[in-house]
Amino acid sequence: MASPDISDENLSAKDDNSPHTYSFGLKNDLSELEVLRQQVKKFGKIAGLSENCLFEINLCLDELFTNIVSYGFDDDRHHLIQFTLQLDKDVLILDVEDGGIPFNPLSKKEPRIPIDPKNIKIGGLGIHIVKKLTNAICYQRNQGKNHLTLRKSIESGKSPLAI
Repeated sequence: MASPDISDENLSAKDDNSPHTYSFGLKNDLSELEVLRQQVKKFGKIAGLSENCLFEINLCLDELFTNIVSYGFDDDRHHLIQFTLQLDKDVLILDVEDGGIPFNPLSKKEPRIPIDPKNIKIGGLGIHIVKKLTNAICYQRNQGKNHLTLRKSIESGKSPLAI
């Protein structure tokens, strides 16, 4: 059951009458990760994306969603995180919008990655991975909301471009 702060209308996915644009909202709760994966898979079917591309999209959106839920809000209320996935010719456009505290992930300093994998610490690499899996990222803060847009080039009928 939806919380009083979020209407059922916002929780359901919408196809926007376009075969390659798909929008949905999720509550700021890590239990929604499975719903996120299901929604990305559904979009992948609509847009005809490869399994490899879906894996990379899931990895990016999972990381961003987890960060927003874990660090984006300073209260215990339910908040809506809005996703819009779009395929425009050979470019995937992934929009993530939340009303959390202002945070520009692009302002984070690039992490130092140790040469020896044994020395890699857990945490701090998520944004770095998102940057490596996409071609462009844009952050804006508008009307009290964080708005992150990812662009990822794909080749027609083939798997996404290599990292």
